[in-house]
Amino acid sequence: MKVERNIQVDLYKPEWPEMFASEAEFIKQALGNNCITIHHIGSTSVPGLSAKPIIDMLPVVKDIQEVDRAIKAMESLGYEAKGEYGIAFRRYFQKGQNIRTHHVHVYQEGDPEISRYLKFRDWMRSHEDDAKHYGNLKRELAAKFPQDILQYCNGKDAFVASIDGKDGFEGWRMVQALTDREWLTVGNLRQKYFLKSNEDPYTWTFKHKDHIHFVFYKNSDIIGYTHLQLWPENRAALRMIIIDESYRNRGFGSQFLKLCERWLCHQGFKILLIQSSPAAYKFYHHHEYVKMPFNDLDGYETDSKNIEIGKFLI
Repeated sequence: MKVERNIQVDLYKPEWPEMFASEAEFIKQALGNNCITIHHIGSTSVPGLSAKPIIDMLPVVKDIQEVDRAIKAMESLGYEAKGEYGIAFRRYFQKGQNIRTHHVHVYQEGDPEISRYLKFRDWMRSHEDDAKHYGNLKRELAAKFPQDILQYCNGKDAFVASIDGKDGFEGWRMVQALTDREWLTVGNLRQKYFLKSNEDPYTWTFKHKDHIHFVFYKNSDIIGYTHLQLWPENRAALRMIIIDESYRNRGFGSQFLKLCERWLCHQGFKILLIQSSPAAYKFYHHHEYVKMPFNDLDGYETDSKNIEIGKFLI
């Protein structure tokens, strides 16, 4: 039987930094020499800020894929491995099951998400009015959605994005669409650049395990979207990739494509296949895609002008 977890937001507790410090020592041992440092992040790292009583920790490692070798060591500490959990190139662990005590977000050195977490934390530490507003917002959301973590996150999304927009964060993010804002942007981009009618016949893919919908952030703005389909035999299909036109011709399309390739490599996929329009073929050819049979497993009809191409991922 599934036990519902109540969302609880407490007043700041001075013992939270000590709880972080003691747990960090165990995490360092579990991750071994791969671990460079561990940061205390999230609301429990901000003195005076109301927070869910869960210690958020961010270990920085040399190689994110090596973290998978440490899963048993993390499990011995009481953690459950959750994989990326929606954020590309992360490893996420939870401790405490239905009475959650710690979250561990592991990133490889150089990942922009590290800077994002730290800049948000430091902004909250140095801007009392924003911290007070954030604490009040979280208490209101916890009271309104005591057992709905998605609506709780939706309610925080605009505020968090506003801080990302003014705290100096300048990196990219690649996350699976989750919040209302992200799904609205997905729908708008699909409608604007791909669909020929007002109805989207493929919304069923939004909840299908073999269809991955990533949004691509630059700073606090969602500037791109991709739909990947995972096939058997280590093959994947790029159903669509979009950079909003106001951000085009600035290298973001190439960056996004390379991140998708890297993500697929990390998942064990060997080939990425595309049905390219003639207009996009030059872009893909520049990125070393060659003519290759698409062999659509779903048998969807496609434009006869499309060019079937693919790439062996390394």
